[in-house]
Amino acid sequence: MSEPYSVRVTVRGYETDVQGHLNQAVYLNYAEHARWSLLQAAGVTQAQLRGRGVGPVALETTIRYQRELLAGDEVDVTCAFEWGTGKTFRIVQTIRKTDGTVAAEITGVGGVMDLKERKLVADPREVFKEVATDLSFFGL
Repeated sequence: MSEPYSVRVTVRGYETDVQGHLNQAVYLNYAEHARWSLLQAAGVTQAQLRGRGVGPVALETTIRYQRELLAGDEVDVTCAFEWGTGKTFRIVQTIRKTDGTVAAEITGVGGVMDLKERKLVADPREVFKEVATDLSFFGL
């Protein structure tokens, strides 16, 4: 894929804090929603992963807040995988208003855990190669 995967979200009033800003924890929910939407678009389901005895795990998350979001704002939440070597991968995400203003940048380190052994699998790319119907969503 040339452009990162993206999903549109509308900020709901109940997600805001007393200042009227999107609550800081909700940014994580938006990022998680985009990641699971990407998996679904790539043909990966939770049932497939559980059936294989694995599950994705977040190991580190960093959020850089840049502009406020208010109730009613529409945002696009992107999601792109970056692969190195080893047991982990990076996920780079941007929350951007429809006018192009970046509201937040989220970077994370993830892996795929063997649910029986409770350890990361040696090569998470292989898991996605086995279960996904469209590897382009993973940049593979």
